[in-house]
Amino acid sequence: MADSSSTVGPSLSVFDFDTMKCPYPVYRTLRDTDPVHFEPLLNVRVVTRYDLVREALKDTGTFSSRFDTFLGAGQQMMFNAAPDDVRAQLTRIVGEMIATPPTMLTLDEPEHTQFRSLVSQLFTASQIKKSEAAVAATIDAAIATFIDGPSAIDFMRAFAFPVPLQIISERLGIPDVDREFFYAAATGAAGALRLSPMTPEAMVARAQLALDLQRLLVRLIETRRAQPRDDMITTLATSRLEDADRQLTHGECLSILNQFLVAGHETTTSAFGWGMLLLARNPELQERIRGNAGRIRTFVEETLRLESPVQGLPRLVTKDTELGGCPLKAGSLIMLNYGAANRDERQFERPDEVDVERGKAGMQLAFGSGVHHCIGAPLARQELNLGFKALLDRMQDIRLSSAHPEPAAEPSFILRNVPELHIEFAPRT
Repeated sequence: MADSSSTVGPSLSVFDFDTMKCPYPVYRTLRDTDPVHFEPLLNVRVVTRYDLVREALKDTGTFSSRFDTFLGAGQQMMFNAAPDDVRAQLTRIVGEMIATPPTMLTLDEPEHTQFRSLVSQLFTASQIKKSEAAVAATIDAAIATFIDGPSAIDFMRAFAFPVPLQIISERLGIPDVDREFFYAAATGAAGALRLSPMTPEAMVARAQLALDLQRLLVRLIETRRAQPRDDMITTLATSRLEDADRQLTHGECLSILNQFLVAGHETTTSAFGWGMLLLARNPELQERIRGNAGRIRTFVEETLRLESPVQGLPRLVTKDTELGGCPLKAGSLIMLNYGAANRDERQFERPDEVDVERGKAGMQLAFGSGVHHCIGAPLARQELNLGFKALLDRMQDIRLSSAHPEPAAEPSFILRNVPELHIEFAPRT
């Protein structure tokens, strides 16, 4: 059985900083020539073809989600490169933090289901419908802050960041007095998954934010156990693991909440940004989907497909096997690259184009698939569909600002976002 990693040169890397800003040409080359590509920097094979990603997602026995050690590798590299005094400060801060065990994202069946079932009640169709009015009100309030003012804004700062942050804050049950801090800490939690260079001071500040966030959440967990409310923190604080007949530990609650912080705001923020960029670059697209709920829904799926907010996640190989003709050893890691799979021409015709008439647009893998399909996907879709409808109802002639540089992605090996998006527009009356 031939090792397909030999078909391309060793210099080709999806983890190169320039490649991460625009990875799609490299993705195409790898899909065609080396779909299970070895990356020596992180000792992982990157899977780029749609059918192979789906195959691995379905075979949870062979490709395990217990990849938590991989997520810490990048942070360990930054720690090792820090000056001695910074490492000492980081060691002190980490020593004060509560350890967070694997829960949903990095567990397999049956343990995975124990934790997922605790929060699944928050994502039923009735709960999603119940939240619609509040989500729409948050969106409308955000638009009202800029629609009658200057017709040039940073869309990320004006809308894409604050809207999902406010919505996840309300769903979690973060008190108003703690919101400003929570916004900063939640943004920092997502930033830990990026590879952007950081100053030593920034590394310490981010670690301190993480510690302070833990302290806030633990305080709220204890408060909700004494005085339950209708929010996500209450659900976690008062739930019990049936097999163990006990409440969740603080570490288990924090582990689940950390996952919701990233999944609940960072990915939706990114999708809003990339979707608005697509609209700004395609004036005819604005007119084509405005007022058409079906086309807006497909546009949202196309945005998620073209610019997957989560570019990929690892899997741990549990036994000697093969994938796409490439031999894999037990104990090795693969990265299932959703961003590459979502542009696979074998699955999607004209994969680099927005097609608001595309059939089965929901087959994109931005939310994963199988038992680990993103539990919050219905809520993210709700925010995106309501958000783009409201934006297009109130804005027209959306275009990129000529006074600012071309928008660019921030390098990351897991998340894909655009930190700034300066646009100009005309209000619709």
